[in-house]
Amino acid sequence: MNLALTLFVCVLQGICGQETTTDPVTTGGANITSLGVQPSIKLGYALLLILGFGVFSVVVAIAFNLVRKKVYHDSDNVDTAFDAGGNVSIGLTATTIVSQWTWSATLLQSSTVASKYGISGPFWYGAGATIQILMFATLSIQLKTKAPGAKTFLQVIRARFGKNAHIVFCVFACVTNLVVMVSLLLAGTSVMTSLVEGLSLELACLIMAAVMGSYTLIGGLGATFYVSYFNTSLIFSMIILLVIEVYYNPSGRASNPLGSPDVIYHYLNQTKGPDGNAENSYLTFLSSGGAMFGVINIIGNFGTVFCDQSYWQSRVAAKPVQGVWGFIAGGLTWFAIPFTLATTMGLSYLALGTLRGAPLLSPADVDKGLVPPVVAQVLLQESGEYVLLLLILMAVMSTGSAEVIAVASIIVYDIYQIYGLPFRRNFKDGNCILCNKTLRKMDAEQQPYYNGKVDTSTTELFTMQKYVCVEDIEKDMCVCLSAYGCPDCAADRARRQEFSDTNTEEPYHCPTHGKYRQYQDSLMRIKSWIILWFTMLTIPLILFVVGVGLNLTWVFLFTGVLIGCTVIPIALSVIWSRVTSVAMIAGVISGCVSGLTAWLIMASTYEGGLGDFLKNTGRELVMFVGNCCSIGVGGIVCIVVSLVTGKIKSDKAYEEWEKTRNIENPLHPWSLKYAEEFGIDMNIAFWRPTQENMSKIFKRARLVAIIVGLVLAVGLVIIWPLAMMSIGVLSQTQFRMWTQFSQVWAFTVGTFIVIVPLVQEIYGIIKQVKQNRKDTKEPSREDSHGVNSNGTYTHEQVLRKRHTHEPVEHTTL
Repeated sequence: MNLALTLFVCVLQGICGQETTTDPVTTGGANITSLGVQPSIKLGYALLLILGFGVFSVVVAIAFNLVRKKVYHDSDNVDTAFDAGGNVSIGLTATTIVSQWTWSATLLQSSTVASKYGISGPFWYGAGATIQILMFATLSIQLKTKAPGAKTFLQVIRARFGKNAHIVFCVFACVTNLVVMVSLLLAGTSVMTSLVEGLSLELACLIMAAVMGSYTLIGGLGATFYVSYFNTSLIFSMIILLVIEVYYNPSGRASNPLGSPDVIYHYLNQTKGPDGNAENSYLTFLSSGGAMFGVINIIGNFGTVFCDQSYWQSRVAAKPVQGVWGFIAGGLTWFAIPFTLATTMGLSYLALGTLRGAPLLSPADVDKGLVPPVVAQVLLQESGEYVLLLLILMAVMSTGSAEVIAVASIIVYDIYQIYGLPFRRNFKDGNCILCNKTLRKMDAEQQPYYNGKVDTSTTELFTMQKYVCVEDIEKDMCVCLSAYGCPDCAADRARRQEFSDTNTEEPYHCPTHGKYRQYQDSLMRIKSWIILWFTMLTIPLILFVVGVGLNLTWVFLFTGVLIGCTVIPIALSVIWSRVTSVAMIAGVISGCVSGLTAWLIMASTYEGGLGDFLKNTGRELVMFVGNCCSIGVGGIVCIVVSLVTGKIKSDKAYEEWEKTRNIENPLHPWSLKYAEEFGIDMNIAFWRPTQENMSKIFKRARLVAIIVGLVLAVGLVIIWPLAMMSIGVLSQTQFRMWTQFSQVWAFTVGTFIVIVPLVQEIYGIIKQVKQNRKDTKEPSREDSHGVNSNGTYTHEQVLRKRHTHEPVEHTTL
């Protein structure tokens, strides 16, 4: 409580403290006497503020764990750590997407392009990074229906294309996460060191690493959902505060010479824009530079969404329907952040520069992303500095934690379990991981009966047969008992609960699942170490990047050159059955090589060639060529090679997708999550929906994702900009309407993202509590005689009947 009060006092001192009456813009007062941002936040206050939010995030992470354990009864296992239970609501999915996609670069780079190209810059930044989220909704529902048990998109690639393709895409996935972290930390350190007095680069890196790693280590992916809600709410609150102060100046600050859209328009109309803009005006969409940036932005962000495990992970945490609407709502909500913030801060920067008679920043500082900090400092003075510091802190916490979890999931599921220390050294794909025997698909006559009829239209069983007979044993087929309802596992849980207050770890005794549970527990420890070490790795990484002279703009534009080649191959891996392993590898490698080659060749044509490396390779036309070659060649090669080498016919597609449907943890079968949708009583038998039924029941959600995604994407990148281009240079009335539209969008989606997730989560908790009370009144499914309430047998009885060649009735996984 004392810490909270102290933090509140510090924030009040920063936001409501005494304002100077000196106008730093027109008089060159104390706050700004030269180009650049002047650090004025006291280091002690900044550290206390960061510590307060760090402690708050840890508390939220602990609260999330308590809710999931006490209310939802989630087990503490590696799958839950990476999918948050797999039933996240629409609201939390949306707020997490907004939070993860709100990089530090989102808050800074969007205002940078606004200061370079005018009103088209914020739009192209927002639209160029929103369509990926909208279209990803389509891709993600394909993953959830074709590989519902997958935790990473790399698992799908390995199941379909084998080891070589899997290794290649693991490399690109890890590179993507590193590039995102570099962008995040470059922006974060740039703002923090420019605003906080006496804050060194090294200390700034250490602070951000501590903030990212602390609550992620405690709560896993689920904690990031809860913390993301608070972060997103604060981000929108801060943005709305800046909008009100810039456009309306309700407190009558003497330091704010703007105060209305008309004043900003007046100064913008007197400012000469870039040569590529119509009439050299910042008030037009007819901007060649803005359009070129839009293309680069679209390509680069496709790569950072499709090849970034953090977005797939958010999708894994939600069911198909909730995920589709969550991504659509999240994309439309996120658009308001760069669109509204950059329209406000970027255009205010230009107006203030005209008023001052000289730019507030040098070109180098602009490329570092310091436009919002300098505007906040000039207009709001000390309170503006605190607002920007909070915004950057929220962005670092949200995106950084998501990236840390993403890297941990890749290493755990796709590296350690496969190439590091697998559970079985000689495991054969398609076999049962528990016994390494062949999984068996049941014939129709062996399917369970419902109401006297065999229901073969809706479900199928893979080694979940109701009857295990001598033929299965002789054929060396898997007859492992299911972990769900296993009395030996229940006994293990009870025994471990009994000794939970001791410092010893009770071993598992279940002969079927015990060893695998022990292995899964070891993965939890590995996950924690990965989070710790990767978080620490970010410190030397960002120091190296800063040391070689890279800036935020260069890294942002270069992203598509490096990973744009992965976009189309990854998309095809979950939607097209005919794509082949050779095509996947050839596509990404040829795309990356051609993109880098074209980028370097184009840069060499400018004065100084590659000797002036950062300047010439960072030119927008050079980046544009590299981005286009990377994504274009990668996609074309992948499609052409697939058509040439592909041997999978349309009638064989069923077998191809069965490979991905068999991605599953036998301790936590994915079919359990869909019992409600299919109306299946899991107390009777362990069912797994067929491909046809999964497609049928989620057909509406898939159509919604496709139609809404395409319509909004076309509207955002074609219809809307063409309509604005037809206007030419905006008049004063049109500019006022434009700024008011951005404000209305921000207020509307901000209200949605604050209220809806909170209401849905509270409703979900209340519903679950009622269900728990109902369940306590019902008898247990397992009795004390070793026979489940559905009439199936325990492991010991199966073994006895094997020796007598008797049919054994049970359900297995």
